[in-house]
Amino acid sequence: MTAYEYIKQAILHGEFPPKMRLTEEFLAKKLQISRTPIREALKQLESEGLTVSMKRGVRVRHFTKKDVQQIYDLRTLLEGYAAAQAAIHRTDSDIQEMKTANEVYEQAINSYLESGETTIEYILEINHRFHDTIIKASQNQHIHSHISKVVVVPLIFRSFYWFNEYQLRHSLDVHKTILQAIKAQDTERARVAMHEHIYHGRDQVLIHIDDIDHHYSTNEEVQ
Repeated sequence: MTAYEYIKQAILHGEFPPKMRLTEEFLAKKLQISRTPIREALKQLESEGLTVSMKRGVRVRHFTKKDVQQIYDLRTLLEGYAAAQAAIHRTDSDIQEMKTANEVYEQAINSYLESGETTIEYILEINHRFHDTIIKASQNQHIHSHISKVVVVPLIFRSFYWFNEYQLRHSLDVHKTILQAIKAQDTERARVAMHEHIYHGRDQVLIHIDDIDHHYSTNEEVQ
């Protein structure tokens, strides 16, 4: 794992919480590497909006309610567009990939709810796999790079952690609706269903954002 990958995962998983200050010295010591790859990693993370530059080091970015609303709105537009384009350009192979991803997603949800053997992290991973198949099917080589910059918010806040059984199954049902719309080449239905899916996750983040801030405020370390 590179320095960039390690630091990014630490931010996304809350090991480095919002507002935490990170210095090259601290990270180099923690990862036991030189400062050069640390410096390059921090520059890349800043360009992705995950950190904010300070006079000495960087601070992990804190997302406000307004940030969450605006970023989710942008993600909704981008992924809704991707779903509509996928409905136009999808191939039989694309449909099979989406179907397979969704079947694995359903199995993961059932396993999590019935036996607890599956983790939320795995459900999130399969959820993103389904979304990636749609982006691929859109045949727009530029859209993935734009979407990747706005999915960091749901990754950081982990909206699925607050999904109950009904909400998880609702997410699965919307996946199925999106898949059927893309298969039928119904562009508008695919777009609207994707909007509903993403806004559902946004609403969970907004409901719990104060609790998240309170949790992280107890872990604000200065390195």
